[in-house]
Amino acid sequence: MLKQRIITALVLLAILLPTLFYSEPWPFCLLALVFIAAAAWEWGRANGYGQGMSWLAGVVCCGLCGLMWQQGWLTEHMPQLWLWVGMAWVLGGAWILRSGVNAWKQHAKPLRWMGGVLALSLTWLAIGQAKVIGVNFLLSILALVWMADIGAYFAGRALGGRFTRSKLAASISPGKSWEGVWGGMLGVALMAWLWVVYDARSHAQVLGFYTHMFQKGGMLLWLSVVFMAAMSVVGDLIESLVKRSAGIKDSSGLLPGHGGVLDRVDALLPTLPLAMMLYSL
Repeated sequence: MLKQRIITALVLLAILLPTLFYSEPWPFCLLALVFIAAAAWEWGRANGYGQGMSWLAGVVCCGLCGLMWQQGWLTEHMPQLWLWVGMAWVLGGAWILRSGVNAWKQHAKPLRWMGGVLALSLTWLAIGQAKVIGVNFLLSILALVWMADIGAYFAGRALGGRFTRSKLAASISPGKSWEGVWGGMLGVALMAWLWVVYDARSHAQVLGFYTHMFQKGGMLLWLSVVFMAAMSVVGDLIESLVKRSAGIKDSSGLLPGHGGVLDRVDALLPTLPLAMMLYSL
């Protein structure tokens, strides 16, 4: 299993890195569209649909993304859109998690299907706009999710249950602890500070997300770090809730050793649009 995970990771990096650092944004946006469409297909399957409607989810997702691309949305300043999307993630995420696993299947399947396709399409728009701003900006957002996950893993392993007896969301993801969440936030805060220092000392032409927040106010930087780290956990938990409701462990087997695409991008679904919201307001 470990060998399989390493091989898959290396193949993904070999595909991703050349497009990420290419001077034009279109190769990366095109690759991101492929992954988002695959995630839409997984979303259909995870919500009880057969191959027909699952494939249609991927097609509709491609169509929405293609329309936004054709309309030039990748280069537009859209603070109102991202404000509405951000509010939907915060309020909707809290409502979904509060309702719990059993309530998920009670929502109409077409509504769940379309909601997921729309969320994935807007995530593609967010990652595309971030790439247009610059690689440093995009990487700083991606790194936030990675650091939150790494910090949560090690803090949870070392300290899980020592300070709080209650689990973070026992009915959704029993392995997650509050100590893990705090560890992830601490890791992101440290990384944010280092990123700001690096941008300043290297005279970066394209500033990272954290430097943009720092320039708007030091307190805003730390509030945004805590907020974004928390919302990455929300994205992770919502996908876990959907999978638990469907009775599956992984969203698919598209990425050998890593599960499915949704398993790898779940925390990015809220954080990318929210990063664009904080940046554009």
